[in-house]
Amino acid sequence: MSTCATVSRDLDEPISGTAATATTWLLLEQPGPWGAKALTSSHLDPVLGRALEAAAADTGVRIALIRRPGRHADPAPSRVRQVYAAHTVPGNVWLHSATTTDPRELLALDFDALGTGDPRSFGSALGGRAHTGDPLALVCTNGKRDRCCALLGRPLAAELAASGVEGAWEVTHLGGHRFSPTLLVLPYGYAYGRIGAHTVKEILQGVQDGRVVVEGCRGSSAWERPGQAAELAVRTAAGEYATDALTVVRTDGAAPRWEVTVAHTDGRHWRVIVAQGASLPPRPESCGTSVLGAPARMDVVAVRELTTALTG
Repeated sequence: MSTCATVSRDLDEPISGTAATATTWLLLEQPGPWGAKALTSSHLDPVLGRALEAAAADTGVRIALIRRPGRHADPAPSRVRQVYAAHTVPGNVWLHSATTTDPRELLALDFDALGTGDPRSFGSALGGRAHTGDPLALVCTNGKRDRCCALLGRPLAAELAASGVEGAWEVTHLGGHRFSPTLLVLPYGYAYGRIGAHTVKEILQGVQDGRVVVEGCRGSSAWERPGQAAELAVRTAAGEYATDALTVVRTDGAAPRWEVTVAHTDGRHWRVIVAQGASLPPRPESCGTSVLGAPARMDVVAVRELTTALTG
């Protein structure tokens, strides 16, 4: 039987505008096995997991667990764990890192402030500071959510680590397992699907050079899905790949049609028409279900550069 990732690839399902949305990502190292809902079904205290979920709700912060690629033996209780926070909105992109031996320290974070791009509570609660190492390459490997993530994601994460990619981590959930292997790159928050190790290295080199690789890109988590599709369309139309060059400044309308305004740091603006369609024919959206569905897709109908500056 074909996997959901194989079916999605064979049907050429578009991936633009399918990234998870989060202005800020909070990542906690949690070795050992993960369940489908990892914050409450791993060896992290489920009471703490539920408290973190509640603290992050409606703040723009998305929490995920990470672990180094390889075997996943249970750690000693006193193990030092890596923690990262990354804000993805252009003009204020940052990645901070810290360590902790007590994950309950994360409850002292100001989640509302983190979601708006203020990292001060990360430093005060965890002693964190700006991360000066390699960008993070987070590969979804949680086979309890969907087997494609394990079958396709774990070999990719292992290959990246074996080839010396210092920022390679396994992560619990990025959404869209039918696009496996899926990747999130921080600090800029661009998600990718159906990629191999060579492409990942190109993407990471692009981050270090300050540019976005659009091949295989699902969009930036900083924007809602119509904005993700619109920003990528403008990048392609304008040949603009600098990471901080474009911002989604306005989205008008509602499903199934939006008008998205994308601004350039040089003052140019574009109006992008995005329509929500259905990916046909119906197919399983996950290997864990036999129910056939028609996943929503974001289709860019038109891209028009505006001739006058916008006001108001």
